[in-house]
Amino acid sequence: MIMGNQKPAWLEAIYAEKFFEGCTRHETAKKNEKNVLCLDCCISICPHCITLHRFHRLLQIRRYVYHDVIRLEDLEKLIDCSSVQAYTINGGKVIFIKKRPQNRQFKGATSYCTSCDRSLQEPHIHCSLGCKVDFVIKYNKDLTPYLRACDTLQLGPDFIYPQDMIIGSRNDMTPNFELCHSTTNFDSDETMSSSSGSSGCTESTSMVSSEIVKKKRTGYFPCERMSSYKFSISDDDMASSMNRRKSIPHRSPLC
Repeated sequence: MIMGNQKPAWLEAIYAEKFFEGCTRHETAKKNEKNVLCLDCCISICPHCITLHRFHRLLQIRRYVYHDVIRLEDLEKLIDCSSVQAYTINGGKVIFIKKRPQNRQFKGATSYCTSCDRSLQEPHIHCSLGCKVDFVIKYNKDLTPYLRACDTLQLGPDFIYPQDMIIGSRNDMTPNFELCHSTTNFDSDETMSSSSGSSGCTESTSMVSSEIVKKKRTGYFPCERMSSYKFSISDDDMASSMNRRKSIPHRSPLC
C-alpha cells in the first residue's frame, strides 16, 4: 500500500520508461514501437509483447505534438485527474504525462500551471499529470487519497494489433474447417470424391464451379457451358480466325 508522499510503482514507471522506441525483443518485427505500459510489470512493451502480458493491466500510451499522452478515460481509473487540462485528439480527451515548461506567458491568460507556469484555461491549474502529482506531494504531503483501485485495465478498441497476431488467432480453427480447405482442389477428381466426410467440401466446390461468369459481348454463361463451348471449336476455324485480316479500305475518288 502506498503511504505518505510515495508514488506507486506504475506511476514511477510512466516517468522513467521511454516510449515509441524500438523493442529490443522484436527488433526485426514491423510496428515494434513500445506504446503500452504494463502496470503489473512496470515496463514498456510493444504490441508483439502483449501475448506475454495478456492477463496484466495494460495502459496504452499515445503521441500528441511530440509528447506522450494518455487517454483521460483510462487514466481516471488509476488516479484523480481533476484540475488537469485535457486536450481533444480524434474525438477523445487526453492528458500529457510530463511537464511542459513554457518560456513566455500569453497575454490575457487568467490561469497558469502550478509547476511550469504554462497558460491554461480556467478552471484548470495543472497542464500535465506530473505537475499535479508534484503539487499534491509538495502541499498535501499525501498522494493516497487521489489514487484509485483498478484491478483490470484492457486496451481500447482503437488499439492496432500486429498482422501476425491476427493471422495467428485465425489459425485456431476446427479440424472440419481445416479439412474443408485442404481438400478443395479443382485439378484433382480423386480429392473431390475421396470420402464422405468431405461432403461439405464437395458442396462448396460445386457451388464455385456453377458460378456465373461474364463473357464479353455475349452475356452470361455458366462455367460448364462455357468450357464445352470453347472446346467445340475446331483448330482450322481458330487458325483461320487468327489469320484473318481486314480488307483494304476504299477511298472516295478525288474531285
